[in-house]
Parts: sequence; structure tokens; C-alpha cells
Amino acid sequence: MRQLDRISIDPAIMGGKPCVRGTRITVGLIVGMVASEMAYDEILSEYPHLTQEDILQALAYAAWRAEEREVSISRT
Repeated sequence: MRQLDRISIDPAIMGGKPCVRGTRITVGLIVGMVASEMAYDEILSEYPHLTQEDILQALAYAAWRAEEREVSISRT
């Protein structure tokens, strides 16, 4: 997996939700905008301090998280 150097998680920012570094823009917000069929240009117009690479890394992070699996550990 490529390095996601534009995504940060800080418990003091947005309750620890993954955000684009240096902002309070969550990965979930970006994914939601893309899912609602907003074009990248529209997102960048709405949030001019974002870059296309920020959007791509947010999507990559969300895809990586969606593939994770929780494994139960049985206690004896």
C-alpha cells in the first residue's frame, strides 16, 4: 500500500477521526462527497485548501479501512 502521508489521526482533532493533515476535513466527509457524485473540481472549489492528492489519499485510506477485518480472540 502506498504511503498515506496526507491523512492524520489526532484524538484532539475531530474526536480522533481520520482527517486530511492540517485540517478538520474528515476522510468520511470526502468519501461522502465523492459518493454523492460530486466531481473532484467541485470538492476543490468548496474546499480550496485541498488538493486532488488529498482526495485520492482519503479514498485510498477509506478503501484500506474497508478491507480490514476484526478477529475475535477467544479467552480460555
